[in-house]
Amino acid sequence: MTGNAARVSPMRRPMRLNPARIGVYAFLLSASLFFLMPLYIMLVTSFKSMDEIRLGSIFAFPVSITVEPWVAAWSSACTGVSCDGIRGGFWNSMWIVIPSTLFPILLGALNGYALSFWRPRGSQVLFGILMMGAFIPVQVMMFPLVRILATMGLFGTLPGIVLIHVVFSMPVMTLLFRNYYLSIPQELFKAARIDGGGFFRIFVQLMLPMSTPIIIVAAIMQVTGVWNDYILGLVFAGRDNLPMTVQLNNVINTTTGTRLYNVNMAATILTSMVPLIIYFVSGRWFVRGIAAGAVKG
Repeated sequence: MTGNAARVSPMRRPMRLNPARIGVYAFLLSASLFFLMPLYIMLVTSFKSMDEIRLGSIFAFPVSITVEPWVAAWSSACTGVSCDGIRGGFWNSMWIVIPSTLFPILLGALNGYALSFWRPRGSQVLFGILMMGAFIPVQVMMFPLVRILATMGLFGTLPGIVLIHVVFSMPVMTLLFRNYYLSIPQELFKAARIDGGGFFRIFVQLMLPMSTPIIIVAAIMQVTGVWNDYILGLVFAGRDNLPMTVQLNNVINTTTGTRLYNVNMAATILTSMVPLIIYFVSGRWFVRGIAAGAVKG
């Protein structure tokens, strides 16, 4: 009798539409349309010619689709005195994003591991200082950092802007990994210590292989944050390493007679393409990483 009862699956209640559910669906649909409408306008405008844009119907689908604005935005749009498009800014952003993601994740994982399992003397004070750094506005530290990097000879260089992103990301990365490691049973760490594992051996062979969910979360946050950054890239990157967001600003604010709205829209979409692709491709892993312990502790 017990076995038969165990095999009987509970009946699921049929989903019924009621005023509350209809209201929720209506709100979600209206909110989705509200946030997708600007993207739609940007997309259709980027495929229109200027003659068609002058007709004034921004919601209309393009009558004659053209990719010339996209080509111009990538390779020939003027970003000040230079008319090479935003492709240079794209590669600059790639060279900035890659090390600015790898180093903070590695250091944040190491800090979170040390603060969670080894807990040296003064670790709570150190963690509190790191968290205070997360709430200090960037503008407050701008001038002192400029002077420090200039003294070190790194101002306006690629290592300089990477160092700035690493410093500003340390509090958040440390918090993410510390809270994730606090959700891991202490018995695993104690068993590794009994087996003779040291600080780095336990970190590399035990903790890092278990950290895939939170590494994905940290990578998504860091890539999108560094890629979308404007103020730090403008101040610290220098003329030779300006990221794509700065180049986009130059494209939009540089006019030679007629403002080319289709080129501006294409350049904007190209600039935001990398974060959009990352969210679409790895959004479910982001949710899994958050649920696996990113906000625990």
